[in-house]
Amino acid sequence: MSERILHRRSAAIGPSSLDRSSRTVEAVASTGSDVKRRDGRGPYTERLSVSEIDAAGLTGTPVLNAHRQHSISDAIGVIEAARIEQDRLIVRIRIARGDDGDRALDLMEDGALRGVSLGYRPTNARESEEAGSRIITITPEIVEVSLVPVPADPGAKLRSSPMPEPIQPENPAAPPPENITRAAVNAEIRSIAAISNLGRDWADQQIDAGANADQARAAAFEAMQANPPAIRAHHIGDTETSDQYIERRAEALFARATPSHELSEPARRFAYESMVDIAKDTLLRANHQVTGLSPAEVVKRALHTTSDFPLILGESVNRGLRQAYNAAPSGLKTVARQVTAPDFRARHRIQLSEAPTLEKVVQNGEYKRGTMGEASESFGLETFGRIVGLTRQAIINDDLGAFSNLSTRIGTAAASFEAAQLATLLESNPTLNTGHQLFSAEHGNLAAGPQESQPDQASLDSARTSMRRKTGLAGDLIDVTPRFLVVPPELETTSEALLTEIMAHRIEDVNVFSALTLVVEPRLQDTGAWYVCADPALIDGLEYAYLEGAPGPQVETRQGFDVDGVEIKVRLDFGAGFVEHRGFYKNPGATT
Repeated sequence: MSERILHRRSAAIGPSSLDRSSRTVEAVASTGSDVKRRDGRGPYTERLSVSEIDAAGLTGTPVLNAHRQHSISDAIGVIEAARIEQDRLIVRIRIARGDDGDRALDLMEDGALRGVSLGYRPTNARESEEAGSRIITITPEIVEVSLVPVPADPGAKLRSSPMPEPIQPENPAAPPPENITRAAVNAEIRSIAAISNLGRDWADQQIDAGANADQARAAAFEAMQANPPAIRAHHIGDTETSDQYIERRAEALFARATPSHELSEPARRFAYESMVDIAKDTLLRANHQVTGLSPAEVVKRALHTTSDFPLILGESVNRGLRQAYNAAPSGLKTVARQVTAPDFRARHRIQLSEAPTLEKVVQNGEYKRGTMGEASESFGLETFGRIVGLTRQAIINDDLGAFSNLSTRIGTAAASFEAAQLATLLESNPTLNTGHQLFSAEHGNLAAGPQESQPDQASLDSARTSMRRKTGLAGDLIDVTPRFLVVPPELETTSEALLTEIMAHRIEDVNVFSALTLVVEPRLQDTGAWYVCADPALIDGLEYAYLEGAPGPQVETRQGFDVDGVEIKVRLDFGAGFVEHRGFYKNPGATT
């Protein structure tokens, strides 16, 4: 675990221990009870080693409003005293003067505010195992204590009365808040310095300059803007890496745009947050101030800084793209085989012939050597791509419609592009290394003369017979089994009627072509031609390839230059080619 990770634990406070005259309240801040967390290895149980907490060193520790630490108004008190009692951390909190402090006192007095949460760094972590579960025991360095509406430590008990052994303040003779003296001002300045992590030297400079509390608060605010605090406010249980944070944020945003998506448990805590909320959180994680910024300024800074905001948007777009891309596959991919290519050089596919015919070996005779013929075809990858933009206005307006449409259209366009490439390749009838076109009389896979017609029993029977009698490189039969009938939309109805399986009462009524699967490809331009193809898993034929490690369209994002927002670059490394002719047969259609 990183020392920069700030964890949180919550406990219950006792409203009856509240003393409004002294503005103090007592609390059991932690019992060290088990808290369920999750890291890269999965779930585990975290325990705080309360006995190892430096209680004496907690005096002066800032008390914040729900872990917010980006504004002076977020500081609402200070730890006045603390001790360990029966494995419990017990503290006395003094609430600061002002509207925010008075509001907190009112809520506590009404019983509406009853939680205390610890913000700490794990200085030591010991892992063990109990009943097959991981247990991590933490020695915490407490850096702040927060008042929160809901406690998370179930073992903490409300204090129904003051501490049984009251801990006296360090200066019991200090005058009450009404009698503001220089000493009281100095104490307030030192408290401001502690809350703001500005150090003793800064406090001494303010005291030497004779600053009052209001002047010190203003100076602290300016100092915090110039040098953001190193400690970040993380979510409860947040031990995730940056990549995990981006992935979970992106999934939550994708789920808002796609209600049918079921959120994973790690991403559920980000559900329903707007794009502006996401931008603000990424700025906080990158230690940038967001207090007082308008939504437009928050988005602007998130796009122009080192925050994860553009990456989250890009990953969410990628999720939508993938969904649309997978939902709109090419019909011709059914009759083709997907492969990968390690680089952009031509991919050579070697075909070996069938094994030589076995010959009888007479007694004491020698085995004769046989040879296998070979042939090759090749094709390579090319890069295709486009840059599209998600405007700043759409982000600020939290326009999920524009966001969803963008990813869907990119995915659909990528799938359509690949389908068009395959259809164009099929109809181009490329010349193979045999010196003949893919569909040709020399290859014996092109219908001619009276066979040219719409799919019917006679022409389909001729196609199947031709494929069944295919021979390999050595001239031996290889039994190519027809599996698919590929047609343009104009022949769909005719083909469906021909291939529909019927419930026959007589053997002669059985549809002999019911084993064929119909594939309709609307991108085929020749409205009369149709094709019969073998199963690509059984014989080589049409192949399409992606760059190794990058199947399908890939997305990259950056802050926009041409677009005032986020630019999304879509890149597709794709190639296709025929490596064998024996698995394909073409009928040019009825003669005009």
